[in-house]
Amino acid sequence: MGERIAIIGGGIVGVAIARALVLRGLGDVTVFEKEDRLAAHQTGRNSGVVHAGLYYQPGTLKAQLCAAGRISIRDYCAEKNLPYREVGKLVVAVDESELPALADIERRALANGVPGLVRLDGGAQLREIEPHVAGIAAVHSPHTAAVDYTAITEAMAEDVRRNGGTIRTGHEVVALHLEGSAVRVRTADAEQLFDRVIACAGLQSDLVARLVGADPSPKILPFRGEYWALDPARTDLVRGMIYPVPDPRFPFLGVHFTRGVHDDVHVGPNAVPALAREGYSWLAVSPKDTWESLRWPGAAALAQQHWRMGIDEISGSLVKPLYFRKARRFIPELRMRDLTHKTAAGVRAQAWGSDGALLDDFAVDQVGPVTLLRNAPSPAATSSMAIADHLIDHYVFARTTD
Repeated sequence: MGERIAIIGGGIVGVAIARALVLRGLGDVTVFEKEDRLAAHQTGRNSGVVHAGLYYQPGTLKAQLCAAGRISIRDYCAEKNLPYREVGKLVVAVDESELPALADIERRALANGVPGLVRLDGGAQLREIEPHVAGIAAVHSPHTAAVDYTAITEAMAEDVRRNGGTIRTGHEVVALHLEGSAVRVRTADAEQLFDRVIACAGLQSDLVARLVGADPSPKILPFRGEYWALDPARTDLVRGMIYPVPDPRFPFLGVHFTRGVHDDVHVGPNAVPALAREGYSWLAVSPKDTWESLRWPGAAALAQQHWRMGIDEISGSLVKPLYFRKARRFIPELRMRDLTHKTAAGVRAQAWGSDGALLDDFAVDQVGPVTLLRNAPSPAATSSMAIADHLIDHYVFARTTD
C-alpha cells in the first residue's frame, strides 16, 4: 500500500488529510487521536459555519483555501446526504463610523469571488433580509451555510476505514523519534515506525512540534469563545446569521447571531483568554499552561496592544448584562431573558509569535519526514478538504509532485 503515514490529530483537518491520502492511494494511513472520539475540540465546538470568504485578504492562502474548501464541503454534504443549509450571512454596520470597514469587507469579498454578494443601504433593505435587525448598511452573503462538522468528520473517518486506513481514538502520541528517514511514533501503550508523520494537533500543535525539536514559535495561545443560547420561542428574531463589522484593530470578529443547521440560534462567541489549553470554563485552570503563556517573549507586547479589548471581553464573560448589551446593538427587540443559558464553549488554538503578533494565516513547518501544521485559523473547518490537498501536494509529497 505504499508508505506508512501517521496523522496526529482527529479533528476535521487531520481526518480530511487521512481521507485524501487513502483515496489517492498514497499510503497505509493511521490516525492517532488522544480523545475517545473524533472532533472533540475545535471541530466539534465551533459555530458550524461554512464561510464564503468575506473577510480574508485577497491572495492569501486563507482566502484561496476557503474558496476551494467551501465548494468541497458543499459537494461532500450532498454526496453523503449530510445537512447543509445556506442560511446566509448579513454583516451589519450599525452606525456611520463602521462604513469604511464595511466597504473594505465588500472589496475583499468581491476580490475573493464570494458568490451572490450584495451591498445593502438603509434599514429597509436590511430588514428585507433580517426583519428585526438594526443598522444603516450591510453586505449580504446568501451562500454562507451552516453544517454539522462533527457529522462531516465522522463521515470522512468512515471513508478512511473503508479504504484501508486506521483510526485510533484514545491514543495520545507522547514521543516522536527520528530514525534515519523514518519516524518512530510512541503512544502510552505502543510504538510504531512510519515513513511520514503529519501533525494536525490544534491546541497541542506547539507541544507536538517540540517532540521533534521544531522551533518553539509559534506558540499556541488558547482563547475561549462562549456562546449563549437564544430562547427557542424567540429564534424568529434571526433568520440566518447576523455579524458585526469587525474592528480591524482586534483579531476577533465580535459577538454575532448564528442560526445552526438544526435551527437552534446561538449568540457569540466572545474571546477570552483560556487558563488551560482545553479550558472550556473559568474553572478549568492549568497553572503550567498559564505560566507558559505569561513567560512567552511576546506576552508583554500582546498585553500592551490588546489590554483594553481583554478587559472588555472578560467583563462580558463574567457579567451577563454587558454581553447582552453587545448583542442588543443588532437586535433592539432582544431581551435579557432571551439569552437562556451558556452552551458548550470552544477554545481557539491561536498561534502566537515570539514578537507578540497573532498569526492570521496558515503556518506549516517541516522537520525531515514530519510535517507540522502550526496554525490553522478559522476558516479551517470550511477549508479542511482544501487544506488536505494543499499539504499533500506542497509539503508531504512535494518532492514527488513538483
